[in-house]
Parts: sequence; C-alpha cells; structure tokens
Amino acid sequence: MSDVPETREARQRWRLVVARDADAPSATQREIADAWTSAIEAAGLPLARTEGDRPRPRISFGAPLPAGMAAESELIDVVLVERWPAWRVREALADRLPGGWRIVELVDVWLAGPPLAGRVAAADYRIEIAGPVDVTTLARAATELLDAERLPRERAKGDATVTYDLRPLLIAIEIEAGPPVIVRARTRFHPELGTGRPEEVLAALGDRIGGSLEVVSITRERLLLVDDLD
Repeated sequence: MSDVPETREARQRWRLVVARDADAPSATQREIADAWTSAIEAAGLPLARTEGDRPRPRISFGAPLPAGMAAESELIDVVLVERWPAWRVREALADRLPGGWRIVELVDVWLAGPPLAGRVAAADYRIEIAGPVDVTTLARAATELLDAERLPRERAKGDATVTYDLRPLLIAIEIEAGPPVIVRARTRFHPELGTGRPEEVLAALGDRIGGSLEVVSITRERLLLVDDLD
C-alpha cells in the first residue's frame, strides 16, 4: 500500500495578508517560508497538496522579504481541499503564528485565478531618515532621479560587483517633511532586471545631494500585483 497521501481536489484559496513587526526575529526568506508552512500545517487547515512522489502543501509566498525588515502587507496564498470561513482560518492560526508576525486580513481569492508566484510586480517602502535633512533639496533630488534616463548603480553579487540601471526599477518617490523626514519609494520586481532595493534608492538620493542619508528604519508597506499597476 502506498505511503503517499491521497491527492484531494482543491476547493478554496485563501490569501493571507500578514505583517511582521520591526522587532521580530531576523530570518532569511527560506526560514520565513519554513516557519509559516509549519504554522499553517500545525493549525490543522485542510491543505491541498502537489502531486508526485513527494507531495507538498500548496502554500506560496508573494516576494522575498529582506532579513530584519518590518512589513505591513505581505502575501501568502494557501489552497484548501475544504471550504472554510475566514473566522475559522483566523482562529486556527491565532496561537500558531511565527514570532513577530500577525494576520492583517484574509481574502478568499478565486481558486482558478493566476498563481501568486510571478504576479508581484512592485512594492511600496517607507524609509525614515535621521535628521536634520534639507527637505527642499531632498525633494529636488527625488525629482531629478525620476527625470533621469539612466541611474547607473553598483551592487554586490557574490564575490563580485555588478553594474546595473536603477531607473527602470524605480516607479515613484515622495518626500514627507515630517518630522521625522520620510522617503516613500515604489520599486519594481522585474524577472530579468532584478529588484529595486530601497537602500539603493536612498543611496542614489544621497549621491544627488552630495552626502549620505542615515536610515532609521525601512518598512515594506505593501506588495503590488500586476493588476495593481494597470
């Protein structure tokens, strides 16, 4: 008799909108995925599983979150073989969430809709800057970045340094005078060009104003799907 669990038909897909506190334990994306998978399985949700010799729970994650970064609206899709109401899913997970995480919202998404993987197109970041900062100069620098045709930057890749163009990965920048001064940046996830990193946006701003900007905190406020940018 086979030890492979019987594959049951998927009936529902819940999208978990979750947040991570700034003081949550720092973890890699693999560790985050493992922690959430363990929590969801321990909660007893009737998970749909992949086919094959090694079935895995059908759980998918929106986009890698940098280690140590706070987040307010991360996305996790969970496919079930039974239909559960939101209150039951929330109640089952309540005491099993990974440390420093909380559920913001549960969305019953269309089961046959596009998978979450590959649908994340951009992210909004809130960057708090240590003062004092000349807000007028900073706002002018933000406008110059958006008006530029190219923004050549360098980033480490393994043991090497590679040059890339930040401009196609940068969608928007806004400066809030505060205090504290806040830089809001929307950057793109691109399958070929890579990801626009908020710290690189800040470094480019610093280059424009002729000095470095000290970061107090960076929070990923929201992930945007392809449809959100239409």
